[in-house]
Amino acid sequence: MRPDARAGRGAPENTTPTRFNLPSREADGDWLDTREELDGLPPLRTTVTVEKPKTIITRNQSPDIGFDRSINPYRGCEHGCIYCFARPTHAFHDLSPGLDFESKLFAKPDAAKLLRAELAKPGYAVRPIAMGTNTDPYQPIEGTWRITRSVLEVLSETSHPVTITTKSDRVLLDLDLLADMAKRDLVSVALSVTSLEPSISRTLEPRAPAARKRLAAVKRLAEAGVPAWVAIAPVVPGITDHELEHLVEAAAEAGALGCFYLPVRLPFEVAPLFRAWLDEHFPDRAGKVMHIIQSIRGGKDNDPNWFSRMRGQGPWADLLRTRFERAVKKHGLNVEKRPLRRDLFEPPQGAQLRLF
Repeated sequence: MRPDARAGRGAPENTTPTRFNLPSREADGDWLDTREELDGLPPLRTTVTVEKPKTIITRNQSPDIGFDRSINPYRGCEHGCIYCFARPTHAFHDLSPGLDFESKLFAKPDAAKLLRAELAKPGYAVRPIAMGTNTDPYQPIEGTWRITRSVLEVLSETSHPVTITTKSDRVLLDLDLLADMAKRDLVSVALSVTSLEPSISRTLEPRAPAARKRLAAVKRLAEAGVPAWVAIAPVVPGITDHELEHLVEAAAEAGALGCFYLPVRLPFEVAPLFRAWLDEHFPDRAGKVMHIIQSIRGGKDNDPNWFSRMRGQGPWADLLRTRFERAVKKHGLNVEKRPLRRDLFEPPQGAQLRLF
């Protein structure tokens, strides 16, 4: 057991960001150097800082993803998934991608107000807005802040299409909105499920709801007419890849329209955190897991190149792809297409109401 590891948290340590030359504290012989040794680690509590951005829609030009704009109501994520590729973004706040990322959170309570202003701009071109692409819009603090809810209310009011990705059954808190938007073909929801084994999930994504709850949420969404998908993301070789077929089967039984998968990605500071996590929880296979990941990523911990970063390369990547495609075909998934409508959009009303 690492002396700085925290029970119930994902990252086993709080590393210093390496890309921005941020200072790290070195031992100098004062009382702080022995405080934790004498008193033990202080309680790690989640804090939320209000952020005041000027805009809320983030745009991208990446050719290998299916959206060009997104909204992130929060920075950081209390779910604590060790593999989260968003962890390095905390470095921009001079915070660690480790424990800081999952305990020092930022909320954007003006998100709905900012969104309304952006949608009202002349010449706004409608395309689906993606939520949950960076940090989870339904992480625990959403239960108190309800920022995701406020954003969905604006999108529903203006008949604007949206896609949601989450690891939480808290998405059902907004089932009324989602069901109404689904009737107008304005929404689709993907629940990310990485493992059906609680012993793995408890360390891999310690504060996310159990897989059975997420699959139950898929079923509730489907029954309410909301197009629901299962994202097997990420697949971790040597840890969760043996569950691939079982996860596809579970998605079909829950009534999902389909599913997709992504091999694990370890960009920037995520790789050393993931290695430390392996040493802590799977020391018997840490070397094997990293060897397979590197074989998928062209001999490195991470492949940042477009297209290949989402699929991987080499025999292991080909095997995962073949297994997934056969399982999907067996269970009749990924057949029905439900494109989201853009023609229903009506800009928000300003101070002067519409004539008609």
